[in-house]
Amino acid sequence: MENSLLLGLVSYVCVMSITPGPNNVMLMSSGLLFGFRRTCPHMLGIPLGMIAQLWLVAAGLGVLFAMEPGLQLALKAAGSLYLLWLAARLWRAAEMEEARASRPITLLQAVAFQFVNPKAWLAAATAIAAFTPPGGGYLSHLLVICLVFVAVGLPCIAIWAGFGAALKPWLRRPGVALRINRAMAALTGLTIILFWI
Repeated sequence: MENSLLLGLVSYVCVMSITPGPNNVMLMSSGLLFGFRRTCPHMLGIPLGMIAQLWLVAAGLGVLFAMEPGLQLALKAAGSLYLLWLAARLWRAAEMEEARASRPITLLQAVAFQFVNPKAWLAAATAIAAFTPPGGGYLSHLLVICLVFVAVGLPCIAIWAGFGAALKPWLRRPGVALRINRAMAALTGLTIILFWI
């Protein structure tokens, strides 16, 4: 891959990975409730899911999405319902002790969530369209794109989990914990708007 194309890809992945979205809000919530270490499987599942999406888009699934808008609508609806469920769990977590009794999102759940996350599909489709030039070397470009999504994306999303974990010491008083949980629930719910714009 040419240097200018690689630089563009790195910039694109950085922007898509570090900007607010469903994954990052969920990671911040998980870091807050469970700490950074217990959020690591969730963090690892995101780039693994992205790699699977990149390969599916490269294999032609992007064409299917273009031909069947109803499929995208179904993915948006499923992702919205999942985020509403997460928001409700956070809203009801009155105390940090109650939140500790629940479990963080697993690696496989994080992988699966990418398939109902419209921002992830958009990132995959755009990356394939913009950074795999026609002609020879298609597979090598695809491999580079996958590596960049891991090498650049993982540190970007780790910032969100780390930020959530950094807030944890401030939550010793129950009233503060309740307000933070409810704020995170509201943010999780509001990210649904990103699915529909």
